[in-house]
Amino acid sequence: MAPLAVHIKHAGKTLDVSLDPDQPPSAFKDAIYQVTGVPPDRMKVMIKGGVLKDDTVWKKVAPKEGQTFMVIGAAGDLPKPPEKPIVFLEDMDDSELAEALAKPVGLKNLGNTCYMNATLQSLRAIPELQTALSAPHATNASPTPLPKALSALYASMSRTTDAVMPVGFLQVLRSVVPQFGEVDRSKGGMMAGYAQQDAEECWGKITEALKDIPLESGSQTTSKKFVEAYMTGQMRRELKCDEAPDEPATISTQNVLKIECNISSTTNYMHTGIMGALDQKIEKQSPTLGRDAIYSEKSRLARLPSYLTVHMMRFMWRSDIRKKAKIMRKVKFPTEFDALDLVTDELKEKMLPVSRRLKELEKERAERKKVRKRTKNVAAAAAAASSSSSAAVDVAVVGVGTGTGTASNVVIAEVTTATSTPGTEEGKGKEKENAGGELEDESVYREKELKELETLISPELKGDVGCSVTGLYELVAIVTHKGAAADAGHYIGFVKKSVFHAAKPPPPAADGAPAPPVATPPMVEEDNEDWYKFDDDRVSDFPVEKLATLDGGGEDSSAYVLLYKSKSLA
Repeated sequence: MAPLAVHIKHAGKTLDVSLDPDQPPSAFKDAIYQVTGVPPDRMKVMIKGGVLKDDTVWKKVAPKEGQTFMVIGAAGDLPKPPEKPIVFLEDMDDSELAEALAKPVGLKNLGNTCYMNATLQSLRAIPELQTALSAPHATNASPTPLPKALSALYASMSRTTDAVMPVGFLQVLRSVVPQFGEVDRSKGGMMAGYAQQDAEECWGKITEALKDIPLESGSQTTSKKFVEAYMTGQMRRELKCDEAPDEPATISTQNVLKIECNISSTTNYMHTGIMGALDQKIEKQSPTLGRDAIYSEKSRLARLPSYLTVHMMRFMWRSDIRKKAKIMRKVKFPTEFDALDLVTDELKEKMLPVSRRLKELEKERAERKKVRKRTKNVAAAAAAASSSSSAAVDVAVVGVGTGTGTASNVVIAEVTTATSTPGTEEGKGKEKENAGGELEDESVYREKELKELETLISPELKGDVGCSVTGLYELVAIVTHKGAAADAGHYIGFVKKSVFHAAKPPPPAADGAPAPPVATPPMVEEDNEDWYKFDDDRVSDFPVEKLATLDGGGEDSSAYVLLYKSKSLA
């Protein structure tokens, strides 16, 4: 049905807007917001028989061309025009097009939906999830429509450079999880709107809804689903009675989608909070003593997934005031996390050889990076000097690490020669020395390192699709909460830039064939560790140096949900 030209009456003024009956009422409210400045969560659109709601069916309203709707609500600031004129993609040159498409898009807030927006942006840090969702018939395997709606939303976000209105996904989310459709009763009358929700609960509900999505495992055959393989850990819990040493210990296993970080008055670091949650004292009925007794509960992970979710326990129930309260304490979190302290002894034994070797190789990679940077700087200085004087600077690499030894054998020698020029015999000797001693392409070293590391992986871990084989992680996404109240405030998502711009992994080699070189460098600079900040529809660069400001300690943004990705071997 074609859009209808209708009128709205607000604050004594009559304004023209377009109403598309094929779009949900929230889209009509957004159009009204554009001309009145009344936010949708503070807006009341009067229709025959009541108020227009987000789930109202247009067929029942039967809007007509030229109809006038009464709008009630206090206007905020009107949307400001763009600072720069709008330029369409087809009018951009190659450089402008690359820049426009490089930055990911934001999601518009549809009325206290920042919890959902931050969660959706952070889950985009799992590229394997988008691959699984886009597979043919993948979303048909789920009994709920949420995976299909998520797949459609991510697809639309990848096809545009403008902020997306997640109306369709929000409607499906509220139908699947009714609690997210709760109305805020504290604001009565026309100010009432949807209530703020918990981002961690949203994360859990979405992940749970994805549990039936099949796993795209390539050549390996597996009956696992995606969430089970890539996001699920296995927790082993041992319960021992402190007051009855002879009582047999109780051992149980449980699949977990997250690990918790308890925050007490002495917690300063994430690792401490996690260990405090894994080792606890509880009181329960003892069958040996016939009464309640103190038990020591020791929990350790028997399986680590490729993506490890950490939940900062920042909200707690206070019985004295009978409501949730926020723990404001500052807790530092690492950008690189060694999870071997969290696993069982059996799993640690399997992971240690490859984990130790990867740490050594990372040091060598860092040294090679320094050498290349230093060589580049010296070469640039030599070029500048040669243009202003006859002196030349020759750069010779006198020792190069092969990736199998230590990084200390990589040395730069800078030789200033006032008399040796490329045309002389001495100069020719220097040229041969430079040509024979330069570092090889980084992909050559990575290929050798990958072969070596693969020989150290435990056969059991190698056959477990989606698990971490090293226990070494890097931080790729964060959901933060801003504000002092547990049931209010604002959620923001942060995602590492390399997630969106990293090069695609190389295709797997055939059995017996040499592994292909590592793929081309990522689109971002090699040393770029910066992040994107997703504040609803506002997407901005976030320097890595500012991550420490998300530790907490006040009402500003503090880390609430952290997503760690298992480090790549290559």
